[in-house]
Amino acid sequence: MDAVLESISGLDSFALYFIISISLLFVFKIAYAFVTPHDEWKLVKEDKNTAAAIGFGGAMIGFAIALGSAASNSQGLVDFVIWGAVALVAQCFAFALLRFTFMPKIVERIDNNEDSAGIMLAAMSIAVGLLNAACMTY
Repeated sequence: MDAVLESISGLDSFALYFIISISLLFVFKIAYAFVTPHDEWKLVKEDKNTAAAIGFGGAMIGFAIALGSAASNSQGLVDFVIWGAVALVAQCFAFALLRFTFMPKIVERIDNNEDSAGIMLAAMSIAVGLLNAACMTY
């Protein structure tokens, strides 16, 4: 019985970090939609735009990877939220980097449902999330 109690002794911390993580994921969805000139949810839900789904899904995965690293390496809840905000900024930066340097027509291409553009956006977002996560291991 002691082993079970010891095993679940961190359940309250888990729940708190998990709730904050889900909240930050929701904040990321709003912030990312604000940064991008197209409405991902409309493109995905109403227009059934695969390119938008791939690109936005990659951005969420990249953010979640970095957020996971922030949770694992943080010194407490405030530290975690701060590094979660850093991850959010990094993901928005990834979109801007792709849009204004490598693929200036990315928005138009996603609007036109070009899967290759969505895949490149997803790849960039996941790559930035991985790099961001690695840089958070202090």
